Amino acid sequence: MAPEPSAPKSLADPAVLAARRAAVEAPHLAPLRALARAIAAERGAPVPDPDPLDGGVGARMLLLLETPGPAIVKTGFVSRDNATGTAANLFRFLAEAEIARRDTLIWNTIPWVIHPEGALNRAPRRSEMTAAGPYLAPLLACLPALAVAVLSGRFAAGARPALAALRPGLPIVEIPHPSPTYVCTSPQVGTRIRTGLAEASALLRGAPGGARASEAEPSA
Repeated sequence: MAPEPSAPKSLADPAVLAARRAAVEAPHLAPLRALARAIAAERGAPVPDPDPLDGGVGARMLLLLETPGPAIVKTGFVSRDNATGTAANLFRFLAEAEIARRDTLIWNTIPWVIHPEGALNRAPRRSEMTAAGPYLAPLLACLPALAVAVLSGRFAAGARPALAALRPGLPIVEIPHPSPTYVCTSPQVGTRIRTGLAEASALLRGAPGGARASEAEPSA
């Protein structure tokens, strides 16, 4: 049986990963990949690409996480299909909210990997947040169709003032981070994530092009 191209942790399958990497030159990713390469050169650290199955520059929902985890170098993608608990939770919550993949771009508040190779995950530092600030404007410039931004976790929520200043009037929704460590602390965490994503989904349905949020996903 062929591996499912879009499923929790599916990028652990070499065939799925190879297919995803073969699609990375798609035009809807080109400006974002160029931005990622520019950031990587300036910071001297890897910056993962967006997932080709997601919306790229056509995304209507920006989902900001915190920073790429150490395991991201295994795939090179910011993706709900990565083989991590956080990505698997994100896959599930987004599916429950019926938010179409092509409506989304998953990015990180600090886009580059902050961990030395082989190091354990750690919380980002305030200085890293400050250093990441100038990259928000060029990111938004790549997303002309943006209808809502979802900030995931306390650190990502710190980008709210800059986001509001750069894109006045853009609806902003804050949700907890989907890390299993945090989600498992209380049932209320999952409830808050579902509530926030339901709000984002409603905003997408009410925005221009909203009908596509309920359409079937492409088989890609």
